[in-house]
This record gives sequence, structure tokens and C-alpha cells, in this order.
Amino acid sequence: MAITERSAGRLKLIGGELCLDFANTVDWHASDHPREFLTSYADLVAWGQHVGILTAQEAEGLLREASRRPAEAEAALARAIALREAIYRIFSAVVTGARPAASDLDILNAALKEALTHMRIDPTPDGFAWAWAEAEAALARVLWPVARSAGELLTSAALGRVRRCADQDCGWLFLDRSRNRSRRWCDMKDCGNRAKARRHYRQVKKSSRPDR
Repeated sequence: MAITERSAGRLKLIGGELCLDFANTVDWHASDHPREFLTSYADLVAWGQHVGILTAQEAEGLLREASRRPAEAEAALARAIALREAIYRIFSAVVTGARPAASDLDILNAALKEALTHMRIDPTPDGFAWAWAEAEAALARVLWPVARSAGELLTSAALGRVRRCADQDCGWLFLDRSRNRSRRWCDMKDCGNRAKARRHYRQVKKSSRPDR
């Protein structure tokens, strides 16, 4: 299967921040029947290319490295899932006003510590930009910008705009950038329309009941 054909490489990016899109690599995250999109290291790489943190050349290079180091690739995938779940629980707690678990913050801080050791400043035609050092063969490199994104969002004024989809089973996270902070659904075309259909069904059913 071509890397761009994997489901993780075609996911909707509705989070508004990299870390939230990463948290959304599970469908129906809040339900008892979640659907996992990161089922292999290749899926993780496909997602990284999809969101723009890997070029096609970098993605192919990581897949070659993974084929030579399969045990390390499996470990990188396990770390990715652990970080994703920690990020999901942290921001879900933020949405409800609860305090995130210390164990989840420990996972994020460990990922941040590793990411920061690989950050550097590179010159660009317009000035300077952040870049990643020693990243070419690092199988966990996809996690570095994700951890950085989570840390930046948690410490920013935008934190108060993080929302979780109003569909109780969906669980996808997003940044509400609407002017009046009224966005309720991850995507109005999906969960929003399902909610409208359910309301319509209940209204029709109620109106069809015989009067007593």
C-alpha cells in the first residue's frame, strides 16, 4: 500500500493545532468502540506526511530505517500511542475544568524533554526558523513537533478555546476559533448532521404518536 493511501494519511484535520489533530487519530475516541488509525509505524509516518511535518523524501527515509530496525519502529509506535493518549486525556480534562493527571503530564514532559534536545535555529531567506537536528534516522521524530505543539497550546491564551465534540461518542478535540466561541461539533457535516438527523427523527416520532 502506498503511504499516501493509508487511512492515517487521509484523516480530516479539524483540530486547529497539530497536537489536537494527533489526538484525533482515533475515531469515536470517547466511545466503547474506538477505531485506531495508527496500527503500524507506516501509519504514523503517513500521518506525519499528511500534516506536513515530514516531506515525502523524509517519510520514505524513515520507512527504510524502520524496515532495518523493526523492533525500534514498534517501540516508536508504542511511544506515539502513549503520547497521543496522554495528550487526549490532558486536553479532555482541560475542557471539563479538571486537573490533568500527573502521570499524563509526565509522559508529555518526557516527550518535550527529548524534543527540545533536537531543536535548533536555522537561517532562512527571510531570517531564521526552528529546525530539527539529528532527525534523519530518528524513528520517533514525528513526536517532537507534536510534543512541542502540546506544550505551546497548554501555555497559551488559546487554551480556553479547546473544545471536545458535543457528540458524546466522538470525542474529537478542536480549537474553537469562532467569534462567539459557539462551535460545538468537530465537523458540522459529520457529527453535526447526525445530531440534526436524530433530533428530526425524535420530532417525527413524537408527532406521529396518537393523542390520548
